[in-house]
Amino acid sequence: MHSDIPEQMAGVHLVGHGGIEMLHYRKDIPTPTPESGELLIKVSAAGINNTDINTRIGWYSKQVTDATDAGGDKGFSRQVDNDGTWSGSPMTFPRIQGADYCGRVVDAGFGTDTGRIGERVIIRPMMRCKAGAPDFDFMTLGSEIDGAFTQYVKISEREAYRVSSDWSDVELASVPCAYSTAENMLHRASVGAERVLITGASGGVGSAAVQLAKRRGALVIASRKISRIDLFRVEFQWIGQCISPMGIRTL
Repeated sequence: MHSDIPEQMAGVHLVGHGGIEMLHYRKDIPTPTPESGELLIKVSAAGINNTDINTRIGWYSKQVTDATDAGGDKGFSRQVDNDGTWSGSPMTFPRIQGADYCGRVVDAGFGTDTGRIGERVIIRPMMRCKAGAPDFDFMTLGSEIDGAFTQYVKISEREAYRVSSDWSDVELASVPCAYSTAENMLHRASVGAERVLITGASGGVGSAAVQLAKRRGALVIASRKISRIDLFRVEFQWIGQCISPMGIRTL
């Protein structure tokens, strides 16, 4: 490890499923050392995604049938420890959460391309398991492996994507989860220059889908709750044409 990289770092440990009291801020977390095929990323900005809350409270467990707006502050009283992660396996604690982030490559493991040191990157939050694993096995940042609510993260070099953009670190940190989810849906539906209805368009995935669909040449009809009309108006004022009294907007 380079001499300018500290042996310990600050970060937030999730020590169990439950409310916000399960998040413990520490300054003595060992800084990870990248192994062969891995990069060490210094976190520039991290976003808080709904998946981070859902993972903390164990919402992905089959024991939970509540909507995603339940349990956020206190968690659930039922048992979720056996299958509370994205993959359906028990979570290993303590875990560092944080699926969305932007950062800089500061170190590379043995045999890994050191030419990547200094790159500005974003990370794919839902990534492939190691070679030899079944095709549909995956790991999610902040769930099966440590994420970005800390200063340094080690990650497979194939999951770190170089970015050349005038967006700020904070703006880039909002991209990975929401935009990759939206792009996957648009790709699977083969969306092109056509008329598209996007529901829940004021949320993270919905607003990303609106923008990505527009880039594909689509005429977007976006819907959202009347209660969020002011937020919706601000979000899309740069691409919108009109807002109807029913909260349906043609973009």
